[in-house]
Amino acid sequence: MIALIVTPLAIAEAGTVHGTVMNGTTGKPAAGIELTLVQLQGGMQEIAHSKSGAQGEFTFDHPGLGAQPMLVRATYHRVNFNKALPPGTSTAHVDIYESSEDAKTINVPLHVVIFQPKGATMIVGEEYQIENKSRPPVAFYRSEGSFDFALPEKGELQQVSAAGPAGMPVVQLPIDKKHNRYSIAFAFRPGPSSVRFSYELPYPENAATVKIPTIYPRSRLLIAAPPSMQISSEGLTLDGQEQGMNLYGRQDVPAGTLVAVSVSGTAPAPDTNAGAEQQGQQGRDAQQGGGESAGVRIQQVPGRLDVLKWPLIAGFVFVFTLGAILLARRPVVAIAGPAPETEKIQAQKKSKPAVAAASNAPAAPTNGASSLAEVDAAIGTSLDALKERLFRLELRHQAGTISEDEYAQERARAEKVLRDLVRG
Repeated sequence: MIALIVTPLAIAEAGTVHGTVMNGTTGKPAAGIELTLVQLQGGMQEIAHSKSGAQGEFTFDHPGLGAQPMLVRATYHRVNFNKALPPGTSTAHVDIYESSEDAKTINVPLHVVIFQPKGATMIVGEEYQIENKSRPPVAFYRSEGSFDFALPEKGELQQVSAAGPAGMPVVQLPIDKKHNRYSIAFAFRPGPSSVRFSYELPYPENAATVKIPTIYPRSRLLIAAPPSMQISSEGLTLDGQEQGMNLYGRQDVPAGTLVAVSVSGTAPAPDTNAGAEQQGQQGRDAQQGGGESAGVRIQQVPGRLDVLKWPLIAGFVFVFTLGAILLARRPVVAIAGPAPETEKIQAQKKSKPAVAAASNAPAAPTNGASSLAEVDAAIGTSLDALKERLFRLELRHQAGTISEDEYAQERARAEKVLRDLVRG
């Protein structure tokens, strides 16, 4: 049904995208902005250029538009502002902002660290949650590096990515500041953003003391590790368990502190019984859902963390675009069902974003006054939680602490959550 509805629309607009550029700081159309059309497949290739008109309008013509995920990049005062173009897109609204170099433009309320043993080494994933609440809204950017981070001693950096308010991770080129200190030149637009990176540490005899550098003041430190590992540190308290990981927290860590964390233990053995139970549950869900739920697919998540970027996000954006088109083409009707869990998910994300589970709660009951924007907001919240779950799953898979069967089952569960969101 989705294919029959969307295909004619995509064909009609394939090859052309019309859009506008707005200055989010002034609230006015932005004229004379240099625009670049970027093809994501094949390594971020620039395939067309344009410039916005007097009212901020622009047009791109290319055979690949509408058929594959692309990106519009607006360059303003040497700062790039990106807008994703998922398949089927024919219009685009690009926001640019005046920039500021004042470090007070942003604050960092949360720092998350995830430990995953891998034999004689340990995979560590870190995430910083960044907020830009500037008024009037401006983007924080420094060409020499607008976000600094540091690795523990002997840490080998693997990959860095940053995501803006749209939630689209973009791989960043780290600026080496020497002595295991790095920075990225990323424009932090108004709203929530995040920076993620992973690295390897020596883990001889299944024990180590990891000295985690903290750079930003008043951040909450959250550490996640499998139950088979022992974690201890001054001021660190057990905060419970989430999705098979023990959580440890410490409030208001001062800037410039080296938090020494004693880590020991091995990775948990793959739970084959849990995988079988999950498979049985999925079979029951499939029988209850019927053939309708089997008709929606998402892009297969690759097995390594270093490719969890554009293919995954483009697949998600495409599927949710289809759902939005369906919702827009039919009137909103009342549906009896339980109350939504959006607020609960949002609260979990603020405290434990890197390990929060994606909610599979049904869509909220709605009435004639409900808007598509409210639906998109609820979907976006659940998508954020789903991405956090996949981030932790990829760390476990990369570290070899989860069997291929269990990994496939976990990924299938995420697919079911996505199907439920689109069907809702």
